[in-house]
Amino acid sequence: MREFSEQELVRREKLAKLHALGLDPFGQRFEKSDYAQDLKDKYASVEHDAFESMDDQATVSGRVVLIRKMGKASFFTIKDKTGTIQIYISINDVGEDCYNLFKSADLGDIVGVSGKVMKTKTGEVTIKCLEYTHLVKALKPLPEKFHGLQDVEERYRKRYLDLISNEESMKVAFMRPKIIRSIQNFLDNQGFVEVETPILTTLLTGASARPFVTHHNTQDLDMYLRIALELNLKRLLVGGMERVYEIGRTFRNEGMDTQHNPEFTMMEVYAAYSDLEGMMDLTEKMYQEIAQKVCGKTTFHYLGHDVDLSGKWKRISMVDAVQEKTGIDFKSITSVEECLRLAEEHHIVVEEHQKSFGHILNLFFEKYVEETLIEPTFLYGHPLEISPLTKKDPEDPRFTQRFELFISGHECANAYTELNDPDDQLERFEAQLKERELGNDEANDIDYDFIEALEYGMPPAGGIGYGIDRMVMLFTETESIRDVILFPTMKPIEMQHKN
Repeated sequence: MREFSEQELVRREKLAKLHALGLDPFGQRFEKSDYAQDLKDKYASVEHDAFESMDDQATVSGRVVLIRKMGKASFFTIKDKTGTIQIYISINDVGEDCYNLFKSADLGDIVGVSGKVMKTKTGEVTIKCLEYTHLVKALKPLPEKFHGLQDVEERYRKRYLDLISNEESMKVAFMRPKIIRSIQNFLDNQGFVEVETPILTTLLTGASARPFVTHHNTQDLDMYLRIALELNLKRLLVGGMERVYEIGRTFRNEGMDTQHNPEFTMMEVYAAYSDLEGMMDLTEKMYQEIAQKVCGKTTFHYLGHDVDLSGKWKRISMVDAVQEKTGIDFKSITSVEECLRLAEEHHIVVEEHQKSFGHILNLFFEKYVEETLIEPTFLYGHPLEISPLTKKDPEDPRFTQRFELFISGHECANAYTELNDPDDQLERFEAQLKERELGNDEANDIDYDFIEALEYGMPPAGGIGYGIDRMVMLFTETESIRDVILFPTMKPIEMQHKN
């Protein structure tokens, strides 16, 4: 049997009284015409005395978040999706029965108000209530400190309380779709078309990551939740769609931290007849347009640093970046043995499947360079071994035409001049299988259908993948991916108790 707190019992007694009065405690449709912030903006410059000659009416609804009862007249504040607005209610205006109904209200109840717009002597836009409508009885009290639910775990588990309590969380929740809409508008205006591709797949391809595995009962078939969007979008290039993008949920069976959630939103963009440079230009323009049109600025405080998105962004090769930090010129190294010796000298652990030039170069980059890339930086020239879907550098086949975008020391995008040689692609897939045999559980499968698609001919192309959640983190200046995902993955409470 459920146990209720003293406050909850009092609220349930009020619930019973509403039933006795013939009122629906959980309300019916209510026609609102106005929102709190719109009214405050509209009347912000109107002087207090000017309202005497005005008869502007407004109808609002929202959650009661503050009550100041003063005998036969009271003030209370309601909160809607735009913010809060003050209400003045008097027994002389609404009558005794209605005023008594108001006096039984608790913080958290949802009500409707119609009345005249006015301003208090302190200059606060207020609605003088002429009609009061009870809509919903809240049976649980709001968190102790309405202005800021402090328990971080509680905020993420009970996002509804977080949105009620924290203005910043509500702001981020509304900013995210604006950012995504801005991305879509930008790409649509560049001649791209948005498409949808399957989430369930039978092959592990498109990225290096551990998958979630599920099972299709009817076909008795194990399947993966996709780890990337890439190969299906490139099939569309083969089909002639030329410029495509997808924004969709992607799943990787990996750890959780401030930068990673197992279920996240990715966008991949592919442009036939483009290349690595084209993806750099596209990315700069898109970020700068979002910054200006959605946020109205180009400098953002992100992960402890102020970063400026304006102008041309830095471009540097992985080899040059490592040389700047360590003095080692990997382009001049010709043997794996020398790479292993350097790794040992620098106390870098090399796994069995990483004993190659490319993997060791990347390990040096991760140790000495990655966290130092604060201003927006296109890091290009990734080694072949870690880039199985990328065209080789024609000047040095040990490297590929790939870049990653780093901001505040974290990766924000990953781009290629796409590999469209079917024989080369098959060799790369086969190399991935060998890595899996050596212990790389993130290696790709061979997608023979994709190889066949390439044999029909895919145009030269540029492609790029963006982490939408990290992009939203940047533009909303938030520190954790859980702040920009409304319902982040959380360990069940019962499991926490066991631990």
